[in-house]
Amino acid sequence: MALDPNYEDFQRLSLRFAGTLGASDPFGAARAAVDFGHRYSQKRDSLPQTDEDRAFHLVARATELIDYQLPFAAEASAAQMIAEARKLLGEALDLDPECHDARRMLAAAESPTPNDYHRFLVGGADEVLESCGRRQDAITGDDELAGVARVLAMRPYLRWMAASCASSLICGRYRLALREGQDALAVEPDDPADVSLTLALTYAKLEDEEGLRALCATADERRGPAWYALARMALAFKREDRDAAREQVAKLLALYPNAGTTLARQDDLPDGVFARLAIDPGTEDELILATSEATVLLQEGCDSHERGTLGWWVAGLPEVAQARARELAADPSLGEEQK
Repeated sequence: MALDPNYEDFQRLSLRFAGTLGASDPFGAARAAVDFGHRYSQKRDSLPQTDEDRAFHLVARATELIDYQLPFAAEASAAQMIAEARKLLGEALDLDPECHDARRMLAAAESPTPNDYHRFLVGGADEVLESCGRRQDAITGDDELAGVARVLAMRPYLRWMAASCASSLICGRYRLALREGQDALAVEPDDPADVSLTLALTYAKLEDEEGLRALCATADERRGPAWYALARMALAFKREDRDAAREQVAKLLALYPNAGTTLARQDDLPDGVFARLAIDPGTEDELILATSEATVLLQEGCDSHERGTLGWWVAGLPEVAQARARELAADPSLGEEQK
């Protein structure tokens, strides 16, 4: 799940490298291909690349800092980490002014409010589509390598639309979120950005059970079952079918380790800036991420406890409390507050 910038960086350079190999010496080409992995990891600068490639590599380095190191960094090192990431993204734009991932990531950091970031994404979508389409059209050939190159050329637009879809959900623009999600799926129907997970939450927010059923008829629910269970739970809760809602809670408790603690705490995590965070399927982290993204459902209708009515109901379920007690007994560190 999720789009990995390091893997995409590898793909971009491997395509560039493959284009330099001669077809007249298949054995020599095979030896060169074997050598590529070593050169990529040890002598990356020796590989053929363009300013566009170099810019994307800087984006990948910035992503590692922002999305995967910063959330766990000590306060003393956080400011330096942020400054380094911004420097990398600025250098990426200097190399390639059409590095839309860098533009988007800088805007995410510099926008004063979620609504400002949302306006930036919506306002820039057409320009990004035109830019990526132009680069895609410049790719010649009809072989497999050219096909992969065309897919990669449109990836910045795919990530832009996936981010815009998630931003529209957060900002309450639910119908717009549906349109943006469909635009992203039109780019790659296989949904490598897992936009369908955002759409599932959006349909729940709209109380559109028919829309969610239609989505699930085409989506692969094995990729992120927590999002679909949370969406169904919210819909059942809104129609006051507590038994159906508890069935979805039971599914989450059965599917994920430490689910009782996660459902009780309902931590709100920072979003991945490059793309949705890359996490292993079926893990505790997957449910933590899904629950965080479902904050728009869990915190809806704030009650006297200053917690969303659905979130309060879930946390107060006896089966959730019992599961959490078992988890804390096995691992007391689960009760510590996240930093």
